[in-house]
Amino acid sequence: MTEPNSPRRSGLRGFGHDGPSPWTDLDRPPLDATRLSRDLVVPGALWTSVEVVTETGSTNSDLAARAKEGAAEGAVLVAEVQNAGRGRLERQWQAPARSGLFFSMLLRPEAVPMERYGWLPILVGVSAASALGRVSELEVGLKWPNDLQVGERKLGGILTELSGGAVIAGLGVNVTLRETELPVPTATSLALAGAAVTDRDTLLRELLRSFAELYREWVAAAGDPQASGLLPAYAARCTTLGRQVRVLLPGDQELVGEAVAVDPDGRLVVRTPDGNRHPVAAGDVVHVRPEAG
Repeated sequence: MTEPNSPRRSGLRGFGHDGPSPWTDLDRPPLDATRLSRDLVVPGALWTSVEVVTETGSTNSDLAARAKEGAAEGAVLVAEVQNAGRGRLERQWQAPARSGLFFSMLLRPEAVPMERYGWLPILVGVSAASALGRVSELEVGLKWPNDLQVGERKLGGILTELSGGAVIAGLGVNVTLRETELPVPTATSLALAGAAVTDRDTLLRELLRSFAELYREWVAAAGDPQASGLLPAYAARCTTLGRQVRVLLPGDQELVGEAVAVDPDGRLVVRTPDGNRHPVAAGDVVHVRPEAG
């Protein structure tokens, strides 16, 4: 077993020769690291490296350490399994080997003012929902701020962190998890949702290409969410807007009302029954089902 943050590097088709064979579960073949690099690391592309490792603690932590050492923008690190994966609010993210896509991207948007870096998780969400929707032929939405959803079930999550002047953007997507493997009953996977395609190489290639396209438009607009088209694109996919919500705020506070907008700072605007509007920058959102009658 490798130590967390000390990834075991891939050999043929993304795996070394030690440990259990990655072909023991034929429904979950390993990623083709060589082909992914050949297709994505090309002249003029955002991506400068695509590395697949058998196992690590957290791809975000690994890339954060490299960022502090001055690693260039465009590095992508993919793990077939993470043993210390993290989600928002320091929640654990774990899944069986090769059952999903678990990867991080190292970004240095130097042309963007730092106060607009908060839009990056939303940009990752919009690009991921768009890419997954196209390939899987499913309706993929975004629960505020950036949980990927199919219906009311969570398909994936996003975590961004600052390190060494760079942004590390991590994404986890459930691809072939079975019902008995779901971490919570409210989760799902592409396979369980009836996706037309669950090939992880195809999905990862499309996810990275989609992100690169939107990221360059956002950087060219100096991170402006309106000029880049990011805010309207997010609003169109946000499953929280127009819903009755209960927002669990820091300090055990709670806000109940209708989610009516996302403001230019990416905050969710909740209108309470007294008509007042409250911008929410951080909190857990629960979609409240309307009462019968």
